[in-house]
Amino acid sequence: MSDFVAVAHPAEVPDPGSMLVEVEERLVVLIHAAGHWYALDDVCTHDGGPLSEGPIDADAKTIACPRHGAKFDIRTGAALTMPATKPTVAHEVKVDGDQVLVRLKSGS
Repeated sequence: MSDFVAVAHPAEVPDPGSMLVEVEERLVVLIHAAGHWYALDDVCTHDGGPLSEGPIDADAKTIACPRHGAKFDIRTGAALTMPATKPTVAHEVKVDGDQVLVRLKSGS
């Protein structure tokens, strides 16, 4: 299992907002929404679109792919709307002092 990696300072990501970060050579979209932090692989499972460029709906807890509008649950990575049918990978996030840390999901 990987360790937590510092990826940002909390003030760098507005609420709601997102930031593209690299964790162990993997692109991850770090999401700040309604006071909570989430991290997903930066890939739409429909066609590989960059989720980090899509809009966040903090109330619905979703992020949409900017290419075709597929929505994903920012908490779990579950695909919620077509054309995506497979989930993207969700990772663990915690805030420790002035650092936001991400730990890649084991086996991902």
